[in-house]
Amino acid sequence: MYINDTNIIFYLIAAIGGLIVGQFIDWMNKRLPEYKKVFTREIVNEIKFNFKPNYILMLSTAIIYICLVYRYGIQDNFIENLNLIKYLILAPMLISAFIIDYRLQIIPNRLNLTMFEVGIFIAFLYGTSNVAITIDMLLGMLAGGGIFLAITAIGALIYGKEAMGLGDVKLMGALGLYFGLTNIVTIAIVSFLLGAIIGIILIASKIKKSDEYIPFGPFIVIATFISIFVPFEILKFVLIKIFTLGIRDV
Repeated sequence: MYINDTNIIFYLIAAIGGLIVGQFIDWMNKRLPEYKKVFTREIVNEIKFNFKPNYILMLSTAIIYICLVYRYGIQDNFIENLNLIKYLILAPMLISAFIIDYRLQIIPNRLNLTMFEVGIFIAFLYGTSNVAITIDMLLGMLAGGGIFLAITAIGALIYGKEAMGLGDVKLMGALGLYFGLTNIVTIAIVSFLLGAIIGIILIASKIKKSDEYIPFGPFIVIATFISIFVPFEILKFVLIKIFTLGIRDV
């Protein structure tokens, strides 16, 4: 049986893998904020004596993995499967960044560095087939980190404090390696739109005060998942409609 030209067995593998990875994310979220190693023998003791399944994370990750297989399918060769592979690796790190930043207002350096390391390796793999893709990914890294670093610097000059944390800057720089120049700019725009809309709602509903810090990492993560699952042309169409108030035809 096939779904979207992909054998159902691959969806089953993705679901099982997602359940396992989802529980591992729960382990990551406990260790990373305390600057502890994630890959350690202690995980064996955790499973033996303190195992408490996080069903929300497990099911969420499984659904995301299934959707990734549906969106990108299983291609004929390794290079063509790199989009699927890189997002399967990136997704749990994005989920972890969302949860930790939402709870603690930090994105651990180890998490950002791991994203960067994996991204560099993937850029190298793309380069074995098409150097132009690697160059675009490197430009994406510079643009992603550069945009947010500039905003942080301007905020410091005008308001005397950072407009956003350096963790967000590092996160965007790392993500640029996965998405390239055009897509990382799109992710930045979508994240700002989400931040503005949700921020206004939170303040208007008095859930947050106007001078209260709202972590920006979750907005970046949501914008990134949108970019993963929504084709660029559709995102471009929607953004143009938003910024032109629907006046301009695309």
